[in-house]
Amino acid sequence: MKSIYALFFITLSVLASPLKAGEGFCGMRNTAFQNSEQITFKVMYAVVGAHFGAGEVTFSTNLEMLNNKPVYHFTGEGNTYPFYDKVFKVRDKYESFIDTATLQPIKFIRNVYEGGYKKYENVSFNKVTNTAITNQGVYKLPDCIQDVLSAIYYARNINFNGLKPDDKIPFSIFLDNEVYNMYIRYLGKETIKTKYGKFKAIKFKPLLIKGTLFEGGEKMTVWVSDDANHIPVRVESPITVGTVKVDMISYKNLRYPLSSLVSLR
Repeated sequence: MKSIYALFFITLSVLASPLKAGEGFCGMRNTAFQNSEQITFKVMYAVVGAHFGAGEVTFSTNLEMLNNKPVYHFTGEGNTYPFYDKVFKVRDKYESFIDTATLQPIKFIRNVYEGGYKKYENVSFNKVTNTAITNQGVYKLPDCIQDVLSAIYYARNINFNGLKPDDKIPFSIFLDNEVYNMYIRYLGKETIKTKYGKFKAIKFKPLLIKGTLFEGGEKMTVWVSDDANHIPVRVESPITVGTVKVDMISYKNLRYPLSSLVSLR
């Protein structure tokens, strides 16, 4: 991974996990999001006490047809601000097409530009053979795996009330022609103040894969809204130099009122 944007997608995907070890990712119905939803996040860096915004990430949802079948088309786009382009320019786009009945991924597209690094990935998921067909070959998958974008939306339909603080929840994602077996540690609920406002939130720590910017282990913390929408409101982590925060800054067409919002900033 070359930027915070790519790690941000993976971080949000830690919410895509079964409620109990051994349960699959299959067959959940959507009760959390709706067609035309859009959510935007601001990415901020803190170095030696100074905070500045580096860019934004926007997620959108549309109901479409793919191969004569209704699908949710998810899009996630991350861009650095013009002033930051000179430091590390990012233009990332992730797309996922999922079955509306099962919330299982059918197709995943990743097209990124990160500081001169380019990557294009096109993945088709075959649920009959449990394989992924990519630009580079065919790969065997475990049952009910998610891609990094479909995982975010699938997770928003999980009933978190069955979890206890310190529970570990395993999950798997497919990225870069590899299956990653990871987990999150549920920490409970708390009220948090973000760039948008004060929220009642559900709190997690994901197990991260060590990379260019992030240390491995449980260093990152994620908060999602404690309401029926389950949208991420903050992601925070130390990086090689400084700290990064990702805050939700705007939304539209949520399926339910954002009842977790205690007050605006």
